[in-house]
Amino acid sequence: MERRVLILAPFGRDADVIAEVLTKDSHECVRCADVAALNAELDRGAGTTLITEEALASPHTPQLFEWLERQPAWSDFPVIVLAGTRMGRRSAHSLEVLERLGNVVVLERPLNSETLRRAVASSQRARIRQYQSRRHLADLIDAQAALVQLNDSLESRIAERTHELASANDRLMKEIHERAKVQAVLVQSQKMEALGQLTGGIAHDFNNLLNVIMVNAELIARVSSDERVRTMAATAKRATERGAKLTGQLLTFSRTSNIDLKAVDVVALLQGMRDIITVSLGSTIQFVTHFEDEQLWTEADANQLELAILNLAINARDAMPAGGTLEVRVGQQAAPDPTLEPGRYVVAEFTDTGSGIPADVISRVFDPFFTTKPIGKGTGLGLSQVYGITRQTGGTARVMSEEGRGTTVQLWLPLREPVESESEVISAAEENAQGIKRILVVEDDSEVRSMLVESLKMLGYVVTEAPDGKAGLARLPDDSPDLLMVDFAMPGMNGIDVISAARELRDDLPVILATGYADVDVSRLAVRHCSILRKPFQLDELARTVRLSLLG
Repeated sequence: MERRVLILAPFGRDADVIAEVLTKDSHECVRCADVAALNAELDRGAGTTLITEEALASPHTPQLFEWLERQPAWSDFPVIVLAGTRMGRRSAHSLEVLERLGNVVVLERPLNSETLRRAVASSQRARIRQYQSRRHLADLIDAQAALVQLNDSLESRIAERTHELASANDRLMKEIHERAKVQAVLVQSQKMEALGQLTGGIAHDFNNLLNVIMVNAELIARVSSDERVRTMAATAKRATERGAKLTGQLLTFSRTSNIDLKAVDVVALLQGMRDIITVSLGSTIQFVTHFEDEQLWTEADANQLELAILNLAINARDAMPAGGTLEVRVGQQAAPDPTLEPGRYVVAEFTDTGSGIPADVISRVFDPFFTTKPIGKGTGLGLSQVYGITRQTGGTARVMSEEGRGTTVQLWLPLREPVESESEVISAAEENAQGIKRILVVEDDSEVRSMLVESLKMLGYVVTEAPDGKAGLARLPDDSPDLLMVDFAMPGMNGIDVISAARELRDDLPVILATGYADVDVSRLAVRHCSILRKPFQLDELARTVRLSLLG
């Protein structure tokens, strides 16, 4: 359609002759009767047109000029005008018509067929290039439209992507922060665990030494009639008692202290301590409590927990010399991070309005012997003891503080179901043991063993001894003791191993298990008629434990 050749030669046979010549070259020729018909065909599409000059005299020629002027930018429609034979120059009107036709070629008649064919072929090639330009222009327009659309959406896409990246960065920074917090807690926990193992081992060995000194001081006081010697023995005993208190605090920190884990209602315990806390704080400090529930139970050593709470109250008092408020909140929460076992916890928060703790030392407040108090004002074991007591229960202690803004210490204690309190019954027949009894002492430390043997002999018992578990078991059949006293921590066979082997020989043999670690819970062992004697012990405590064990 767009390569048609339109022929306007309304007079004579010119149109037929032209069509016949061009058809041989495979051109599609359309004969137009007048200019109006030519205009209609031009709207449908054509490659070129041949017009005889006399046909341009039609009154519809201005419509042709209008069509040519309305062409799009890519189009310059080729026109071939077949001029008649003339003598002289063209008139001005004739030149104006040719000028308005635009891309026009004038062929003078008569002309041969070859000239006609070449002119039409040239016009068709020119028109084809225009069509190619049209396609390229259309492609450019489409590309430009796409570019405009892309530019229009680019800003929103950039904003959207920027928002996504900012969100991802926020999430990443939050995860990094959370990981750093968990890592810090984990490192602190590992450090406290290592310190606990170190202090626990030291305190155990120190307990053995203290026990020897303490009991021998008591023996000296009992056998000596010299008042001066007895006074010196009492002084030595008091010093060992102070040492025993120090090792007790160390063992509490190391989680190897003398604990008696039982169900404890933290709310009731705090309410029962209100008077002593109020007295400890003094009149310038207000004591406020908030409890989420009437009862919040955990499993702990009540005495140790009271000691931890009292330590926190005293620390708060020292941090508020000019007065202030100590606020205690008790509720329950889920484990906040992987450093605690999953589950619910009783959380007791102690918040003061004191001076706070400097940021550069807050990570050390649970370290043994670390204190910010002046020399002579504190041992540095208060908070470490609090930490140890909470770890014994399966929980932890945490501190948050800002210098000048006060301090909050949290005790996390595993939540348990409420239970009814059990009363402890102590036999009234403790002093009714009769007859001479035989006791076999198994202890690897020679000084401790010697002290035990001498003490028991002084108390009126027949005593035999053995330096280790195997030797003790070998003596058992011949000695036939009424009571076996064995140390817990020994090389080779420990105390539990010795007790198990001894029970195979004598199922009803009463046993006393002595330990400086003080972390053995007999109630959880499958051992009957077994008592625990914690080192360091006093002579009266040894005598009482032996009598109760013999009574069964």
